[in-house]
Amino acid sequence: MDALPIVWFVAIAVLWTGYILLEGFDLGVGMHMLFSARDDKDRRVMLNTIGPVWDGNEVWLLTAGAGTFAAFPLWYASLFSTLYIPLVLVLLGLILRAVAIEYRGKLVSRSWTRFWDWSIGLGSAVVAFGLGAGLALTTTGLPINENGDRVGGPFVWLTPVAILGGLALVGFCLVHGATFLALKTDGPVRERMGRLVPRLAPIALLPIAGWAILVELQGGGNPLSWTLLGLAVVAGVLGWFFARSRREGRAFTGFAAFGALGAGSIFAAVFPVVLPSTIDTAYDLTIWNAASGTYTLTVMTVVTAVALPIVLAYQAWSYWVFRKRIAPHHLPEAHDPVPAVRTTAA
Repeated sequence: MDALPIVWFVAIAVLWTGYILLEGFDLGVGMHMLFSARDDKDRRVMLNTIGPVWDGNEVWLLTAGAGTFAAFPLWYASLFSTLYIPLVLVLLGLILRAVAIEYRGKLVSRSWTRFWDWSIGLGSAVVAFGLGAGLALTTTGLPINENGDRVGGPFVWLTPVAILGGLALVGFCLVHGATFLALKTDGPVRERMGRLVPRLAPIALLPIAGWAILVELQGGGNPLSWTLLGLAVVAGVLGWFFARSRREGRAFTGFAAFGALGAGSIFAAVFPVVLPSTIDTAYDLTIWNAASGTYTLTVMTVVTAVALPIVLAYQAWSYWVFRKRIAPHHLPEAHDPVPAVRTTAA
């Protein structure tokens, strides 16, 4: 039996998990800029916590998508054609959010900054909900036929499971982002987030727990997936306990471990199926019938083995450089940008 499809299934699971953990707090911070900030100074502090890293975190999404396309092209084709509408909305949300982060500070105007603040928050929410819905449907099933084509209309994907998955990722991002803000800031934002996390976590993390349990029950589960799910629950409880005692670093680690172990339990429960069919299990896409050829997977493995450590080292270095807390007094007063070229009167 060729082991490379298994290797790449695990690799793609790791890439998606990495994206959820890293971009998760980015998206959470974006949403908190709308609902948890008291004034413009709070929003500037929040935005500066993710300023050096948010675009690097998005690389994990690109890599997960590209890895799926190259390693499992039939999985990629079926998934992106069936979920065309939500994924287009995710793309628009990513574009809106990126433009808003870059443009927000270009002009000192209350209406200007509030427009881009709403763009960051709503873009973050759309991305989190859309990706959560897509991942939930990937792990529970979509109406695909024997050719991997969608059966039904363009909104056939809009089901209670999709809503559950969307709420699951939004809830996790809110908790993860609030914990990150408590860890990375000092002053009013830190105090507010420190009080919010213990109250928010028990409610906001329920949908993602429900998603994991649904996958376990639907797929029959296995010892590994149930063990990972149990460890995820323990990590979540520890994260909540540390958040209550205001130990921000350990709380962040606990909730991150909850997300990683929960994602691991979901991927372990569905293995070796990458996209179940809700029409007939005979139409399920697996790592065997959806994978590329051995030569393609071999080349991908060699390239990844060389490039991935470099990328991880660089990203770890960037986090280390920007590891300090951010407080309001670290930020200069808002001001209009100075033109690069000054004109002089004749």
